[in-house]
Amino acid sequence: MPTRNPESTASIMGHPLHPMLIPFPIAFLVATFVCDLVFWRTGNPAWATASLYLLGAALITAALAAAAGLADFLGDSRIRNLSPAWHHMIGNVIAVLLSLWNWWRRYDAPDAGAVILPTGLILSLIVVLILLYTGWQGWEMVYRHRVAVHDARL
Repeated sequence: MPTRNPESTASIMGHPLHPMLIPFPIAFLVATFVCDLVFWRTGNPAWATASLYLLGAALITAALAAAAGLADFLGDSRIRNLSPAWHHMIGNVIAVLLSLWNWWRRYDAPDAGAVILPTGLILSLIVVLILLYTGWQGWEMVYRHRVAVHDARL
Protein backbone atom coordinates (compact mmCIF):
# COMPACT_ATOMS: atom_id res chain seq x y z
CA MET A 1 0.00 0.00 0.00
CA PRO A 2 1.45 3.40 -0.96
CA THR A 3 2.17 5.93 1.76
CA ARG A 4 -0.11 8.92 2.11
CA ASN A 5 1.04 12.37 1.09
CA PRO A 6 2.06 14.91 3.72
CA GLU A 7 -1.14 16.48 5.05
CA SER A 8 -2.22 19.96 5.92
CA THR A 9 -2.87 20.37 9.63
CA ALA A 10 -4.78 23.62 9.17
CA SER A 11 -7.74 22.52 7.05
CA ILE A 12 -11.49 22.59 6.93
CA MET A 13 -13.23 19.44 5.72
CA GLY A 14 -9.99 18.27 4.08
CA HIS A 15 -9.33 21.59 2.32
CA PRO A 16 -6.02 23.20 3.37
CA LEU A 17 -6.37 26.79 4.58
CA HIS A 18 -2.90 28.04 3.66
CA PRO A 19 -3.44 27.98 -0.13
CA MET A 20 -6.80 29.71 0.36
CA LEU A 21 -5.23 32.57 2.34
CA ILE A 22 -2.00 33.30 0.46
CA PRO A 23 -3.52 35.07 -2.58
CA PHE A 24 -4.48 38.04 -0.40
CA PRO A 25 -1.06 39.12 0.91
CA ILE A 26 0.49 38.35 -2.48
CA ALA A 27 -2.02 40.54 -4.30
CA PHE A 28 -1.66 43.34 -1.73
CA LEU A 29 2.15 43.28 -1.89
CA VAL A 30 2.25 43.25 -5.70
CA ALA A 31 -0.32 46.09 -5.72
CA THR A 32 1.90 48.01 -3.29
CA PHE A 33 4.77 47.77 -5.76
CA VAL A 34 2.49 48.90 -8.61
CA CYS A 35 1.24 51.87 -6.56
CA ASP A 36 4.84 52.79 -5.74
CA LEU A 37 5.68 52.72 -9.44
CA VAL A 38 2.69 54.91 -10.28
CA PHE A 39 3.63 57.31 -7.47
CA TRP A 40 7.17 57.48 -8.82
CA ARG A 41 5.86 58.39 -12.28
CA THR A 42 3.06 60.79 -11.24
CA GLY A 43 4.02 62.17 -7.82
CA ASN A 44 0.33 61.97 -6.88
CA PRO A 45 0.17 61.45 -3.08
CA ALA A 46 -3.00 59.35 -3.41
CA TRP A 47 -0.80 56.52 -4.68
CA ALA A 48 1.42 56.83 -1.61
CA THR A 49 -1.65 56.58 0.61
CA ALA A 50 -2.90 53.57 -1.34
CA SER A 51 0.42 51.78 -0.94
CA LEU A 52 0.40 52.43 2.83
CA TYR A 53 -3.05 50.85 3.16
CA LEU A 54 -2.10 47.97 0.87
CA LEU A 55 0.98 47.24 2.97
CA GLY A 56 -1.18 47.23 6.11
CA ALA A 57 -3.69 44.85 4.53
CA ALA A 58 -0.83 42.65 3.32
CA LEU A 59 0.62 42.39 6.82
CA ILE A 60 -2.71 41.45 8.38
CA THR A 61 -3.53 38.81 5.77
CA ALA A 62 0.07 37.53 5.78
CA ALA A 63 -0.28 36.88 9.51
CA LEU A 64 -3.34 34.72 8.85
CA ALA A 65 -1.64 32.84 6.01
CA ALA A 66 1.50 32.40 8.12
CA ALA A 67 -0.49 30.93 11.01
CA ALA A 68 -2.00 28.31 8.71
CA GLY A 69 1.36 27.63 7.06
CA LEU A 70 3.11 27.28 10.41
CA ALA A 71 0.44 24.82 11.59
CA ASP A 72 1.09 22.73 8.48
CA PHE A 73 4.86 23.01 8.91
CA LEU A 74 4.75 21.94 12.56
CA GLY A 75 1.96 19.41 12.09
CA ASP A 76 3.67 16.94 9.76
CA SER A 77 7.35 16.05 10.10
CA ARG A 78 7.46 15.07 6.43
CA ILE A 79 6.82 18.73 5.53
CA ARG A 80 9.59 19.90 7.87
CA ASN A 81 11.96 17.47 6.15
CA LEU A 82 11.47 19.18 2.78
CA SER A 83 14.06 21.75 1.76
CA PRO A 84 11.47 23.75 -0.24
CA ALA A 85 9.37 24.09 2.93
CA TRP A 86 12.26 25.77 4.73
CA HIS A 87 13.02 28.03 1.77
CA HIS A 88 9.34 28.95 1.49
CA MET A 89 8.98 29.73 5.18
CA ILE A 90 12.25 31.64 5.67
CA GLY A 91 11.76 33.63 2.47
CA ASN A 92 8.23 34.61 3.45
CA VAL A 93 9.36 35.65 6.94
CA ILE A 94 11.98 37.90 5.31
CA ALA A 95 9.36 39.34 2.93
CA VAL A 96 7.00 40.09 5.84
CA LEU A 97 9.74 41.69 7.92
CA LEU A 98 10.81 43.88 5.00
CA SER A 99 7.16 44.81 4.42
CA LEU A 100 6.68 45.64 8.09
CA TRP A 101 9.72 47.91 8.00
CA ASN A 102 8.47 49.45 4.74
CA TRP A 103 5.02 50.06 6.29
CA TRP A 104 6.49 51.55 9.49
CA ARG A 105 8.71 53.97 7.55
CA ARG A 106 5.68 55.18 5.58
CA TYR A 107 3.32 55.32 8.55
CA ASP A 108 5.74 57.38 10.61
CA ALA A 109 6.81 59.77 7.83
CA PRO A 110 5.47 63.29 7.40
CA ASP A 111 6.33 63.18 3.67
CA ALA A 112 5.38 59.89 1.97
CA GLY A 113 7.37 60.69 -1.15
CA ALA A 114 10.56 61.00 0.81
CA VAL A 115 10.29 57.43 2.10
CA ILE A 116 8.86 55.83 -1.03
CA LEU A 117 11.53 57.16 -3.35
CA PRO A 118 13.79 55.36 -3.63
CA THR A 119 13.90 53.10 -0.53
CA GLY A 120 10.21 52.17 -0.31
CA LEU A 121 10.06 51.38 -4.00
CA ILE A 122 13.20 49.25 -3.78
CA LEU A 123 11.84 47.38 -0.74
CA SER A 124 8.56 46.74 -2.57
CA LEU A 125 10.48 45.36 -5.56
CA ILE A 126 12.64 43.12 -3.36
CA VAL A 127 9.53 41.75 -1.64
CA VAL A 128 7.88 40.94 -4.99
CA LEU A 129 11.05 39.14 -6.12
CA ILE A 130 11.15 37.17 -2.87
CA LEU A 131 7.49 36.23 -3.37
CA LEU A 132 8.31 34.86 -6.83
CA TYR A 133 10.95 32.63 -5.25
CA THR A 134 8.86 31.53 -2.26
CA GLY A 135 5.87 30.91 -4.52
CA TRP A 136 8.03 28.65 -6.65
CA GLN A 137 9.11 26.78 -3.52
CA GLY A 138 5.48 26.46 -2.39
CA TRP A 139 4.51 24.92 -5.70
CA GLU A 140 7.52 22.59 -5.45
CA MET A 141 5.98 21.25 -2.26
CA VAL A 142 2.61 20.71 -3.94
CA TYR A 143 3.62 19.42 -7.37
CA ARG A 144 6.79 17.51 -6.58
CA HIS A 145 6.25 16.44 -2.98
CA ARG A 146 2.43 16.26 -3.07
CA VAL A 147 1.97 18.22 0.18
CA ALA A 148 -1.75 18.43 1.00
CA VAL A 149 -2.67 16.64 -2.24
CA HIS A 150 -5.39 14.01 -1.90
CA ASP A 151 -4.78 11.38 -4.55
CA ALA A 152 -7.81 9.60 -5.94
CA ARG A 153 -8.25 6.17 -4.44
CA LEU A 154 -8.83 3.46 -7.02
